Amino acid sequence: MKGLYCKVGETAAEAKFVIQETNVPSALGSNQVKVQVKACALSPLDLKLHEDLKLQRDLVPVGREIVGIVLQVGPKVTFFQPDDEVVGILPLDTAMSGLCEAVVINENHLVQKPEKLRWVEVAGAIRDGLRAYTALHTLARMVSGHTLLVLDGASPFGVLSIQLAHYHGVKVLASALSSEDQKFLEQLRPSVARVIGVWDTKVDLVDSCLEETGGLGVDIVIDSGVRLHEEEPEARCLLPYKHDIITLLGVGGHWVTTEQNLQLDPPDSRSLFLKAASLSFLNEEVWGASSARQGRYLHIMKDIVEKLSTGTLRPQLEDPVPLYDATVSMEMVQKKQVRKSYRNEERKKQHRGLREEHPHDTAHIGSTQSQALQYHQFSMEYCPFAPPPPPSPFWVSCWYI
Repeated sequence: MKGLYCKVGETAAEAKFVIQETNVPSALGSNQVKVQVKACALSPLDLKLHEDLKLQRDLVPVGREIVGIVLQVGPKVTFFQPDDEVVGILPLDTAMSGLCEAVVINENHLVQKPEKLRWVEVAGAIRDGLRAYTALHTLARMVSGHTLLVLDGASPFGVLSIQLAHYHGVKVLASALSSEDQKFLEQLRPSVARVIGVWDTKVDLVDSCLEETGGLGVDIVIDSGVRLHEEEPEARCLLPYKHDIITLLGVGGHWVTTEQNLQLDPPDSRSLFLKAASLSFLNEEVWGASSARQGRYLHIMKDIVEKLSTGTLRPQLEDPVPLYDATVSMEMVQKKQVRKSYRNEERKKQHRGLREEHPHDTAHIGSTQSQALQYHQFSMEYCPFAPPPPPSPFWVSCWYI
């Protein structure tokens, strides 16, 4: 069978994505499960993390967020049996690509998938859901009554963070990087308390947050990156400076950052000290890299799929991307030109000129040729009367096998 792999170059910019022949082990370990993959998400690879953990290899497997059906279990597997529908994230040290027809994975990286959930919904939401839980529960200790600021609230991660915070009774503020993002965020239900359009040069992020909180500042900030220098690429020009984030934090506030290279100067540290505030780095990979809190990791993933089944977390499907564009799509994902999309067998019929009554329904998969459905970061409602999401160049690929 074939899988998608990243051929590592001397620099991250030289990385190439290739379709490569691979084999699935015929014999299972005691606690291993063989899963027939039904859907797989493609997320950007952190090649520096692989290097730091000494996991470098010539070909790095792509597509770790999978959902599928259990085909076979090892002799000591207790959580699953054949024909169970499962979802999970392949560990960082895996040698298998999630785009393969089948993968072998330890049972401690899987949870049950509710039957009524469609494959693509779970595959697309599991990673961003894990990030949202890690940021809000594990790092920020979110409780009802807190005020949360989500920077780039229209991103897939931002949307799930907003939904999760609303569920727990948190007041949510969100920033928008474009006028389309702002319109989308203003239409969300439950509604965001305030949408801050940082794309507008007349709008000040700090002043808006302090005005909304009566000058007290917010309890939690989740950033989408930090502007580290005056001269930055255009894509980073709308990011806040670290001083701005510290200024809008309230007493005892929590700043959760995704900026790996963040450094604090002594005046910044002093400001955090005076507010008794904290800074945490968001790295959801620690759950799979360490077995120290394996039970909590499985509990989080189980809670994510339960909230998907009840509609608390609500992704929506979009238009297809052909399977033969796998390498091109992943290159765009890696360069952060796109965010999320999915593969659906029913969409293949449309390209063949066959009649399709329900283009967004999950189909029975009977072939390895497949199509994709986008998991759009902007849409949160299934209501057919809801306004359509604004166009965006951002999505991440999820493949149907």
